[in-house]
Amino acid sequence: MSVRELVVLGTASQVPTRQRNHNGYVLLWDGEGILFDPGEGTQRQMLRASVAAHDLNRLCVTHFHGDHSLGLAGVIQRINLDRVPHPVIAHYPASGQHFFDRLRYSTAYRETVDLVQAPVAADGVIADAPSYRLETAKLSHPVEAYGYRLVEPDGRRILPALLAERGIKGPDIGVLQRAGSLRGVTLDEVSEVRRGQRFAFVMDTRLCDGVHALADGCDMLVIESTFLDEDHRLASDHGHLTAGQAAGVARDAGVRHLVLTHFSQRYADPALFERQARAAGFEGELTVARDLMRVPLPKRTP
Repeated sequence: MSVRELVVLGTASQVPTRQRNHNGYVLLWDGEGILFDPGEGTQRQMLRASVAAHDLNRLCVTHFHGDHSLGLAGVIQRINLDRVPHPVIAHYPASGQHFFDRLRYSTAYRETVDLVQAPVAADGVIADAPSYRLETAKLSHPVEAYGYRLVEPDGRRILPALLAERGIKGPDIGVLQRAGSLRGVTLDEVSEVRRGQRFAFVMDTRLCDGVHALADGCDMLVIESTFLDEDHRLASDHGHLTAGQAAGVARDAGVRHLVLTHFSQRYADPALFERQARAAGFEGELTVARDLMRVPLPKRTP
């Protein structure tokens, strides 16, 4: 059975706390692992969360601020130390190539793994994998930043009652699925579209077109909510979102499961973020992220 879940490694913003490590998130998706924004301490948090270097297939960095990228050096070295047997692809803003190079070669180590650099320079599709399409959109932050979005291709669900009406059963069902038609019956006549799942990862940003584009129709949206609503001017000045703003985006985009994270150290009570998100009118499933928690993606819609 395929596993699709988010592993939260860290939920702090610029300053970690006793309860919150710097950023780090792993999306497990059908046997692949995508590590987003590895801040300091990510390698140790992976150990605590039972995520191995071998589980990683992609590294996705939204921008080159330390709390989102300083853990790259350790993660890259661990991938090589453990001799991960498959290529690992790294996505990051192209404008930060010099930062990526410095982190990749910050100290001496033996390179044993094919680390493929795939910098991001514009909105759009950046990868087509067997079970998803990876897209990016530019965000609004003091340094260049991109959010990420996984889109699973739509499939089709066979409707047994319609098959029975047309006398199609047994091995013929497989023939119809492979060929698209059988004895004058097309696959479209006996099936319906099954919408693919969608996941988005949105970090440090003000409200902008990219935020809404990434969130649109997502089954799960992982999004920063650095500030509470009463500090909205501070959030805008520093290129961040409030809990209410993040929830408003999710509400308008039809998000099924909203995950709030990247919390400023100034707030001690996580329940405040949940209350403000609900006050903004978001009625779907809501998680205020905690370090080392695992959050399953919602089940596919019928």
